Amino acid sequence: DVVAWGWNNEGQTDVPEDLEDVIAIAARQYTSLALTASGNVVAWGNNDVGQIDVPDGLTDVIAISAGYHHSLALTASGDVVAWGWNDDGQTDVPEDLEDVIAIAAGNRFSLALTASGDVVAWGRNIEGQTDVPDGLSDVIAIAAGFDHSLALTFSGDVVGWGLNDDGQTDYDGLSADVVAISAGGGHSLALIASGDVVAWGWNDDGQ
Repeated sequence: DVVAWGWNNEGQTDVPEDLEDVIAIAARQYTSLALTASGNVVAWGNNDVGQIDVPDGLTDVIAISAGYHHSLALTASGDVVAWGWNDDGQTDVPEDLEDVIAIAAGNRFSLALTASGDVVAWGRNIEGQTDVPDGLSDVIAIAAGFDHSLALTFSGDVVGWGLNDDGQTDYDGLSADVVAISAGGGHSLALIASGDVVAWGWNDDGQ
């Protein structure tokens, strides 16, 4: 079951009554997504630009990500499907993109991680958030913030790029063995193997 709470001005916490067998969830801005065990995507909340209009025929989904007014889905065949707001090309999935194993949606931009460990980015780029660093390889995880991007490499290093006005891409590298990453609006998080969390970036509200 999915339980939701908080601000509900657009119905983003109104979980559909018939929703069941959920294996993954994603939320951003005023939109919520759920992935069911059967590979279907269910969406609710604000829909002013079609961000909850799941494409007809979309099946075999294994991962979802909710961006700022757009949504991404990854299928079992390694294909990425995108829908919603597209003012900056954030739903224009590159035609040659294949063998994707992870996705991340940010503010009007999108990221994909391929099986070969490469990161592909598209959409809004006014802060360099889609300028994947040259030589970046062996990536095992990605995260998209508001206007910045993060990648975690096989060796446990965190690489950041894009907007850095509050140091959100400046990972100090002092904590080794990072196993997971997450990007917020203007801050970043890393989980290390010992179970500790490291955070950096914007901290005006203690985030």
